[in-house]
Amino acid sequence: MKAIRRSSMVRAGVALLLAGSLAACGGGGGNGKTPTVSGDKGFGSIPEAADTVQAGGTVDIALSPGLAPNYIYPNVPAVFNGTTVAPSQLWRPLYWRSTGATAAVNDELSIAEPPEYSSDRKTITIELKDSYTWSDGEPVVADDLVFSIELIRAALKEDASNWSYYTPGQFPDDLASVEATDEHTVTLTLTTAYNPGYFDAFVLGNLIPLPAHSWSKASDDGPIIDFRDPANAKATFDYLHKASQDQKSFATNPLWSVVNGPFKLKGFDSSTGGFTLVPNEEYSGPQAAQVDEVNYLPFTSPAAVFNQVRAGNLTVALLDSSYIDQLPTLESTGYNYYGMPKEGQVNSLFLNFENTTNNFDKMIAQPYLRQALQHLIDQPGYIKSKGIYNGAAAESYSPVSAASANAPGFGDKAPYPYSIETAKKLLEDHGWKVVDHGETTCVRPGAGDDQCGEGIPEGQKLSFNLFYANSPTSIAARNTAFIAAAKKVGITIESAAKATNFMYSNYDNNFAPENKDKWAVQDSGPINLGGYPTASLIWSTEGAYNAGHYSSEEADSLMNESISGEDPKALSNEATFLGKDLPVLYMPNPSNIVVWKKTLSGDPDAFANITQGFLTPEFWYYAG
Repeated sequence: MKAIRRSSMVRAGVALLLAGSLAACGGGGGNGKTPTVSGDKGFGSIPEAADTVQAGGTVDIALSPGLAPNYIYPNVPAVFNGTTVAPSQLWRPLYWRSTGATAAVNDELSIAEPPEYSSDRKTITIELKDSYTWSDGEPVVADDLVFSIELIRAALKEDASNWSYYTPGQFPDDLASVEATDEHTVTLTLTTAYNPGYFDAFVLGNLIPLPAHSWSKASDDGPIIDFRDPANAKATFDYLHKASQDQKSFATNPLWSVVNGPFKLKGFDSSTGGFTLVPNEEYSGPQAAQVDEVNYLPFTSPAAVFNQVRAGNLTVALLDSSYIDQLPTLESTGYNYYGMPKEGQVNSLFLNFENTTNNFDKMIAQPYLRQALQHLIDQPGYIKSKGIYNGAAAESYSPVSAASANAPGFGDKAPYPYSIETAKKLLEDHGWKVVDHGETTCVRPGAGDDQCGEGIPEGQKLSFNLFYANSPTSIAARNTAFIAAAKKVGITIESAAKATNFMYSNYDNNFAPENKDKWAVQDSGPINLGGYPTASLIWSTEGAYNAGHYSSEEADSLMNESISGEDPKALSNEATFLGKDLPVLYMPNPSNIVVWKKTLSGDPDAFANITQGFLTPEFWYYAG
C-alpha cells in the first residue's frame, strides 16, 4: 500500500502493507441483478485512489454484530481474543501480516525488519526500525519488545490461557533468553528449532512492543520497576490486566493513551462497546491519517447493519451474504462493494470429544460417525443457496485451501462428499438401525468393525445438541440445513442460537470446563489460522483453542513437524490428515463482503484488506 505523505492533514489508521493495487474482479453493477460470484475469486470492484484529497471528515464503521470489545491490553488472554479494542490501530505488531487480500507480510507497515535465523534455527535476531516513537515522544526501542515478552511469560505462569497464542511446551516455554543487544535489536535464544514459516506467523506476528518506560509499574502512582525481575513482571501484568477490564476508564486512563499506532482512543461506550479513534499526532509510521475521526458502531444483528447501510448512515461495513442481491442497488445509491473469502480461515462445527451427556463422547470418538455427519453437509448446495451463501463462499475441507501451495493431498475434492445414502450406509454397517425422520438406535453394541463402538450401549439414540452464533444469518441457515439432513437418517439435533460473546465464554472446554457436558456441537463462526495455517493451536492435544479436546497422536506428530521440521510437505501432510480424520465438521469458507461509500477513497489495498480482517483507515480519505 503506497503511503500518502501529508502536510497539514490529520493522521489515523491501522497498518497493513500492500504492494500494488487490486483491480476490479468480476461482476456487479447497478442493474438490480445479483452479482456474479465464483468460489474463492473476488467479486465486485475497487476503484483506483482519487487524485485529490479532502482533509478531515468522519468515518462511521460497523462493528461485527454481537462481538463488541470489552478488553484493551494488547497481549490479549484467550478468553478476550476477538473482543479487544483496536489493538493494531493503537499498538503496532512487529510484523503486519496482510498485503491487500493476500496473507503476506507487509514490510512497509511492519515496525521491524525481516527476522534473521541462525543456521540451527534456534537464534532469531529482530531489528526494530528506528523511525517509530510513542505518542509521548519516547522512541520505540528494543526494551519495549523485551518488556512485552516478559509480561507474556509472567502472565502464563499464572494461567496458561493468559496469552491467546500459547501452546504448552512452545514459545515462550522454550525461550532460553531474550536480550536487547543494542537500542533497536533483540535476540531470542530458543531450545527448540522452529519452522520459520510457523514461528513468523504464530509468534513473531503476534508480538507487540509495549511502552516499558510508561507501563512497567504495579499501580497508577507507583514507580517504574525493573520488568526483568519475574516478580515485578507479574505485578505489572496483574495491574495492566485489571485495568484492561475497567471499560469505563478505557478512554481516560493515561495508560492507554501511550500508543505507537496511527490512532488514539478518544471515547469508549462501556454499555455498548462502541468507540471512537482520532489521529495520533505523534505517529511516525509510513502513513498519517487523513480523517478526523473513525467511529466504530455496535450492532446486534446483520439486519441492523444492512438497514443502516441502506439508509446511508454507515461509511464502511461488512455485510452478511444474505444481502448479496442488494449489492447492485447499494451501488446505485452510492456504495462500492467487494467480496473475498479470508485466507487461512476455518469454518466448522466444533465437536466436543469430552461431553459425556448421552454418551456423546463415546459416539463422536468413532471415525465412521464423524464421516457420516460430514456426508450430511452439502457444501456446494449451501454455497449456491440463496438462503445461505448466495454464491459468496468457497468449499473448504481442511485447514488449508485447495489453492494453497500447501494444499491437502486430496486437493479440492471432498473426502466425504454430501450423500444421505452414504451416511445411512455407514451407520447401518456399524450396527445402527436407521429410521428416516425417526430415532436411529444402536442394535449391535460392541467394539467390532460392524458394531456401534466401544462404550455405546444397545438402544443408544443418535441425538445431541448444537449451539450456534446468532450472527451472521448464514450460520443459522447452514445449521438448519444440516439438522434437516440429519433427520433423514434418524439423527435428532436440538439447536439454539446464542450471542457470539456468550459462546466464546461458555461453550469452550478451556475457558469454561464446568460447562463441558452442556454442549456437544458448537458453531461460533470462523477461526483464523493466518498465512501459515497449521492447526496446532486448535487441534493439537495441548492447543490453546482446542475447544472440543480432540486428540490424536498422529495429528500431533504431523503438526509438530509443521511447527519444527524441515519437510516442505509437512503442512500439506498435516492438512490431508486433518481433512480426513475430522476433528471438526467442515463448512464452506464464506466471503467477507465489504461496502463503503463512493466518496471515501484511498489505496485499493486499504479496502481489499478488510476482507481479510485487517483495517488500515489511515489510508482512507474523502475525495476532494
